[in-house]
Amino acid sequence: MTTIATKANKTASTTFNAATRSLARRPTPNTAVGNTALAYARTWRSVDADGQILGRMATRIAITLMGKHKPIYDPATDCGDYVVVTNARKVAVTGKKADQKLYRHHTMYPGGLKEIPYKTMLKNKPEEIIRRAVSGMLPKNRLRAKRLERLMIFADAEHPYKENLLKDYSAQLGETWSRTKKAEAAAAAAAAAAEAGPTPSA
Repeated sequence: MTTIATKANKTASTTFNAATRSLARRPTPNTAVGNTALAYARTWRSVDADGQILGRMATRIAITLMGKHKPIYDPATDCGDYVVVTNARKVAVTGKKADQKLYRHHTMYPGGLKEIPYKTMLKNKPEEIIRRAVSGMLPKNRLRAKRLERLMIFADAEHPYKENLLKDYSAQLGETWSRTKKAEAAAAAAAAAAEAGPTPSA
Protein backbone atom coordinates (compact mmCIF):
# COMPACT_ATOMS: atom_id res chain seq x y z
CA MET A 1 0.00 0.00 0.00
CA THR A 2 2.85 2.35 0.81
CA THR A 3 4.44 1.73 -2.59
CA ILE A 4 1.16 2.45 -4.41
CA ALA A 5 0.65 5.68 -2.44
CA THR A 6 4.22 6.78 -3.18
CA LYS A 7 3.75 6.18 -6.92
CA ALA A 8 0.47 8.11 -6.86
CA ASN A 9 2.13 11.05 -5.11
CA LYS A 10 4.98 11.07 -7.63
CA THR A 11 2.51 11.00 -10.53
CA ALA A 12 0.49 13.87 -9.06
CA SER A 13 3.66 15.86 -8.40
CA THR A 14 4.86 15.33 -11.98
CA THR A 15 1.49 16.43 -13.39
CA PHE A 16 1.43 19.54 -11.19
CA ASN A 17 4.99 20.51 -12.17
CA ALA A 18 4.18 20.06 -15.87
CA ALA A 19 1.10 22.27 -15.53
CA THR A 20 3.12 24.90 -13.67
CA ARG A 21 5.78 24.96 -16.40
CA SER A 22 3.04 25.28 -19.03
CA LEU A 23 1.55 28.29 -17.24
CA ALA A 24 4.99 29.85 -16.86
CA ARG A 25 5.57 29.64 -20.61
CA ARG A 26 2.17 31.11 -21.40
CA PRO A 27 2.35 34.82 -22.37
CA THR A 28 0.77 37.16 -19.87
CA PRO A 29 -1.93 39.61 -21.03
CA ASN A 30 -1.20 43.28 -21.61
CA THR A 31 2.56 42.76 -21.18
CA ALA A 32 4.87 43.51 -24.08
CA VAL A 33 8.56 42.64 -24.21
CA GLY A 34 10.51 45.48 -22.62
CA ASN A 35 7.40 46.99 -20.98
CA THR A 36 6.81 44.52 -18.15
CA ALA A 37 7.32 47.29 -15.59
CA LEU A 38 3.98 48.75 -16.70
CA ALA A 39 2.23 45.78 -15.09
CA TYR A 40 3.38 47.02 -11.68
CA ALA A 41 2.55 50.70 -12.23
CA ARG A 42 -0.77 52.51 -12.24
CA THR A 43 -1.26 53.81 -15.76
CA TRP A 44 -3.91 56.16 -17.14
CA ARG A 45 -6.37 54.87 -19.74
CA SER A 46 -8.76 56.86 -21.91
CA VAL A 47 -12.22 55.82 -23.08
CA ASP A 48 -14.39 57.85 -25.45
CA ALA A 49 -18.03 57.09 -24.61
CA ASP A 50 -19.36 58.63 -27.84
CA GLY A 51 -21.67 56.01 -29.37
CA GLN A 52 -20.50 53.24 -27.03
CA ILE A 53 -23.01 50.82 -25.51
CA LEU A 54 -23.23 51.58 -21.79
CA GLY A 55 -23.04 48.01 -20.47
CA ARG A 56 -20.22 46.81 -22.72
CA MET A 57 -18.13 49.87 -21.99
CA ALA A 58 -18.74 49.63 -18.24
CA THR A 59 -17.54 46.02 -18.30
CA ARG A 60 -14.17 46.98 -19.79
CA ILE A 61 -13.82 49.89 -17.39
CA ALA A 62 -14.53 47.67 -14.38
CA ILE A 63 -11.92 45.14 -15.51
CA THR A 64 -9.34 47.92 -15.85
CA LEU A 65 -10.17 49.40 -12.43
CA MET A 66 -9.79 45.97 -10.81
CA GLY A 67 -6.52 45.24 -12.62
CA LYS A 68 -7.72 41.93 -14.08
CA HIS A 69 -5.88 42.77 -17.32
CA LYS A 70 -2.54 42.55 -15.47
CA PRO A 71 -0.46 39.44 -14.77
CA ILE A 72 -0.10 40.53 -11.12
CA TYR A 73 -3.86 40.60 -10.47
CA ASP A 74 -5.03 39.41 -7.07
CA PRO A 75 -8.64 39.68 -5.84
CA ALA A 76 -7.55 41.08 -2.48
CA THR A 77 -5.14 43.65 -3.95
CA ASP A 78 -6.05 46.98 -5.50
CA CYS A 79 -3.76 46.95 -8.55
CA GLY A 80 -5.99 48.59 -11.17
CA ASP A 81 -5.33 51.60 -13.37
CA TYR A 82 -6.86 55.05 -13.74
CA VAL A 83 -9.61 55.44 -16.34
CA VAL A 84 -10.68 58.74 -17.91
CA VAL A 85 -14.06 58.66 -19.66
CA THR A 86 -15.03 61.50 -22.01
CA ASN A 87 -18.24 62.35 -23.88
CA ALA A 88 -20.41 60.72 -21.21
CA ARG A 89 -23.36 62.70 -22.56
CA LYS A 90 -23.17 60.74 -25.84
CA VAL A 91 -23.26 57.22 -24.39
CA ALA A 92 -25.79 54.86 -25.99
CA VAL A 93 -28.16 52.21 -24.65
CA THR A 94 -29.94 49.41 -26.49
CA GLY A 95 -33.59 48.55 -26.85
CA LYS A 96 -36.10 50.74 -25.01
CA LYS A 97 -33.86 51.52 -22.06
CA ALA A 98 -33.72 55.21 -22.94
CA ASP A 99 -37.49 55.42 -22.44
CA GLN A 100 -38.02 52.87 -19.66
CA LYS A 101 -34.93 52.82 -17.44
CA LEU A 102 -35.25 54.45 -14.01
CA TYR A 103 -32.60 55.33 -11.43
CA ARG A 104 -33.80 54.96 -7.85
CA HIS A 105 -32.46 56.12 -4.52
CA HIS A 106 -33.93 56.63 -1.05
CA THR A 107 -33.47 59.61 1.23
CA MET A 108 -34.00 57.36 4.30
CA TYR A 109 -37.04 59.42 5.28
CA PRO A 110 -40.63 58.13 5.08
CA GLY A 111 -41.82 58.36 1.49
CA GLY A 112 -38.32 59.26 0.35
CA LEU A 113 -38.06 56.92 -2.65
CA LYS A 114 -36.91 58.98 -5.64
CA GLU A 115 -37.06 57.85 -9.27
CA ILE A 116 -35.17 59.62 -12.05
CA PRO A 117 -35.80 58.66 -15.71
CA TYR A 118 -32.80 57.84 -17.87
CA LYS A 119 -33.29 60.84 -20.16
CA THR A 120 -33.41 63.23 -17.21
CA MET A 121 -30.27 61.73 -15.72
CA LEU A 122 -28.51 61.90 -19.10
CA LYS A 123 -29.36 65.59 -19.37
CA ASN A 124 -28.47 66.63 -15.82
CA LYS A 125 -25.86 64.12 -14.60
CA PRO A 126 -24.46 62.00 -17.47
CA GLU A 127 -21.41 61.13 -15.37
CA GLU A 128 -23.62 59.42 -12.79
CA ILE A 129 -25.00 57.02 -15.41
CA ILE A 130 -21.57 55.59 -16.18
CA ARG A 131 -20.47 55.66 -12.55
CA ARG A 132 -23.49 53.62 -11.44
CA ALA A 133 -23.03 51.12 -14.27
CA VAL A 134 -19.36 50.56 -13.40
CA SER A 135 -20.08 50.44 -9.66
CA GLY A 136 -22.59 47.66 -10.20
CA MET A 137 -19.96 45.57 -11.99
CA LEU A 138 -17.30 45.88 -9.29
CA PRO A 139 -17.08 43.44 -6.36
CA LYS A 140 -19.08 44.63 -3.35
CA ASN A 141 -16.20 44.93 -0.89
CA ARG A 142 -14.00 47.58 0.71
CA LEU A 143 -11.98 48.04 -2.48
CA ARG A 144 -14.93 49.27 -4.54
CA ALA A 145 -14.79 52.85 -3.21
CA LYS A 146 -11.03 53.06 -3.84
CA ARG A 147 -11.43 51.74 -7.36
CA LEU A 148 -14.20 54.20 -8.16
CA GLU A 149 -11.94 57.05 -7.01
CA ARG A 150 -9.70 56.27 -10.00
CA LEU A 151 -12.61 56.65 -12.43
CA MET A 152 -12.72 60.16 -13.91
CA ILE A 153 -15.85 60.89 -15.97
CA PHE A 154 -16.50 64.01 -18.04
CA ALA A 155 -19.66 64.95 -19.93
CA ASP A 156 -17.72 66.41 -22.88
CA ALA A 157 -14.42 65.77 -24.65
CA GLU A 158 -12.31 68.15 -22.56
CA HIS A 159 -10.51 66.96 -19.43
CA PRO A 160 -7.39 68.00 -17.47
CA TYR A 161 -5.58 64.63 -17.59
CA LYS A 162 -4.31 64.59 -21.17
CA GLU A 163 -0.65 64.57 -20.12
CA ASN A 164 -1.20 61.53 -17.90
CA LEU A 165 -2.79 59.28 -20.50
CA LEU A 166 -0.81 56.26 -21.64
CA LYS A 167 -3.29 54.27 -23.71
CA ASP A 168 -6.58 54.87 -25.49
CA TYR A 169 -9.05 51.99 -25.08
CA SER A 170 -11.72 53.44 -27.36
CA ALA A 171 -10.64 51.40 -30.39
CA GLN A 172 -10.50 48.17 -28.36
CA LEU A 173 -14.12 48.48 -27.32
CA GLY A 174 -15.08 47.56 -30.87
CA GLU A 175 -17.57 49.06 -33.26
CA THR A 176 -20.94 49.66 -31.63
CA TRP A 177 -24.34 49.82 -33.23
CA SER A 178 -26.05 52.55 -31.26
CA ARG A 179 -29.65 53.67 -31.58
CA THR A 180 -28.47 56.72 -33.51
CA LYS A 181 -26.75 54.55 -36.11
CA LYS A 182 -29.84 52.37 -36.35
CA ALA A 183 -32.00 55.44 -36.96
CA GLU A 184 -29.59 56.72 -39.62
CA ALA A 185 -29.60 53.33 -41.36
CA ALA A 186 -33.41 53.18 -41.29
CA ALA A 187 -33.67 56.71 -42.69
CA ALA A 188 -31.20 55.87 -45.48
CA ALA A 189 -33.15 52.73 -46.36
CA ALA A 190 -36.42 54.67 -46.44
CA ALA A 191 -34.89 57.34 -48.68
CA ALA A 192 -33.54 54.71 -51.06
CA ALA A 193 -36.94 53.02 -51.20
CA ALA A 194 -38.64 56.36 -51.93
CA GLU A 195 -36.24 57.11 -54.79
CA ALA A 196 -36.75 53.65 -56.28
CA GLY A 197 -40.50 54.22 -56.39
CA PRO A 198 -43.29 51.72 -55.77
CA THR A 199 -42.51 48.09 -56.49
CA PRO A 200 -44.51 46.82 -59.49
CA SER A 201 -47.01 44.15 -58.49
CA ALA A 202 -46.75 40.72 -60.07
